Amino acid sequence: MTVLDAYTVLAYLKGERAASEVRPLLGRADSSLTALGVAEVLDHLVRLSGADEEDAALDLAQMGLLDGVSVDAPIGAAAGRLRARSYHRTRCPVSLADCIAAEVARSREQALATADPHLLDVCHAEAIAVVVLTASNGSRWALPQGP
Repeated sequence: MTVLDAYTVLAYLKGERAASEVRPLLGRADSSLTALGVAEVLDHLVRLSGADEEDAALDLAQMGLLDGVSVDAPIGAAAGRLRARSYHRTRCPVSLADCIAAEVARSREQALATADPHLLDVCHAEAIAVVVLTASNGSRWALPQGP
């Protein structure tokens, strides 16, 4: 299984640079969004992109992603601790939703697909496997170099 963050699905649906990298991930039956990721994608599509609510939900359903991975109390607690350890408003503005996706990936021993450099930094520091995607601006995260 590959856990997808909201950006990954949005990049595909909006035809952004990472869309060709995301397509093979979506073709696998074991790729998933968290329940919170589903909420983020729907919110973005409807509120920011002006999509019809039913059409946005149908898009996710057709990709097999509408039934997001449930987040139980232990995952929620782990995500809260991860964000508390990692978050800084300017140096590492990682969202709680992204920390939940990271903890779901960790708990299932699966990779997290994302282009978010802050989330990738957190995953690297926490030894969470990742699939690095191209960001909207064309950049790609690289492993931090030592001193």
